[in-house]
Amino acid sequence: MTIPAAVLAAVLFAGMAAFQASLALGAPLGAHVLGGRHPGALPTRLRTFSAIAAAILVGSALVILARAGAIGSPVGATGLLVPGSWAIAAFLVLNTLGNLASKSRLERTVFAAMTAALAVLSAYAAMS
Repeated sequence: MTIPAAVLAAVLFAGMAAFQASLALGAPLGAHVLGGRHPGALPTRLRTFSAIAAAILVGSALVILARAGAIGSPVGATGLLVPGSWAIAAFLVLNTLGNLASKSRLERTVFAAMTAALAVLSAYAAMS
């Protein structure tokens, strides 16, 4: 049961990574992130952070998949998978709270639901 949950988490992480990558590439979606303070494309500095966020989201998906045993883990990294999974889950809880406090309707609804689901799925993988 853990592997299907991890795969679902990976799909959600990939969707969020794709959204962040589109922001990094200049998609005019700034009104839907960061409380809507930047309508249109994000400024260059924030586009850089979106690119970093996309990479972190992909890395998080890999950690959760490895923890669940869906993919192999790098040699010597197995001891880091449990604390890494818990750190991801904890960050996602904080991220959910931030999304719920946003002025952006998309952040309050869709992103908050996604990050909450990812927090639960990541914690489930961490417990496996």
